[in-house]
Amino acid sequence: MKRYGAEFFGTFWLVLGGCGSAVLAAAFPNAGIGFLGVALAFGLTLLTMAFAIGHISGCHLNPAVSIGLWAGGRFQAKELLPYIIAQVLGAIVAGGVLYLIASGKAGFTLASGFASNGYGEHSPGGYSMQAALITEIVMSMMFLIVIMGATDKRAPQGFAPIAIGLCLTLIHLISIPVTNTSVNPARSTGVAVFAGDWALTQLWLFWLAPIVGGIIGAVVYRLIGAVEE
Repeated sequence: MKRYGAEFFGTFWLVLGGCGSAVLAAAFPNAGIGFLGVALAFGLTLLTMAFAIGHISGCHLNPAVSIGLWAGGRFQAKELLPYIIAQVLGAIVAGGVLYLIASGKAGFTLASGFASNGYGEHSPGGYSMQAALITEIVMSMMFLIVIMGATDKRAPQGFAPIAIGLCLTLIHLISIPVTNTSVNPARSTGVAVFAGDWALTQLWLFWLAPIVGGIIGAVVYRLIGAVEE
C-alpha cells in the first residue's frame, strides 16, 4: 500500500505541476512561461518525485512506464493493475484540484482544452492523427530506453532522476506542438475527464500509443543493453 500511495501522490504532483503550468501559467498576461516553461515543469515534477519516492515505488507515475518496465523484465505483472489504478486516480484528483483553482478566475472556460492531448483540429499545431500516433509511440519508446538505461545497475548511481527528468523535458520540447505531449495515459486521463467532449473521444490514442511505445522501448533496451557473456 505504501508503494501504491507513493504512485498516487507522485502522479498527482506530475499532473498538477505539469498541466497546472500549462493551464495557469503558460499564457499568463505579459509573463507567460510558454512551451519551454511547461516542458521544464513536467521535467521538474518527475525529477523531484523521482528523488522523493523513487526508493519507495520506483516512481513510475505512468501506466506506459509500468507496462514497459514489465516488458523489460523489471516489474512484476501482479503489480501492474494496482499501480495503474493508483496512477490514474492520482491524475484525476490532480485534474480536479486544478479545475477548482482554474475555475476561480472570472471568464474561465474549458474551451481551450484544459491542457488535454489531441490531434487534428485539437492538436496545438494542427497535426494529423497519424503524426500524433507516430510522435507518441516514438517519444514513449525513447523515454523507456532512457529510463531503463539510467536505472541499469551498470549506470552511474544516483543520477537517474536527473536523466529521466531531463528526458521528459526534451520530449515535451519536441512534441507539445503535435499532441500537447502525453507519453502518459494517466496524465491524459486526469484532465480529459474534466474537459470532456473531444478530449475523451481522442483519449484512446493517448493510451494506445504510449503503451505500444513503452513496450517497444523496453524490448529495444533488452536487446542493446543485455550483458555480454
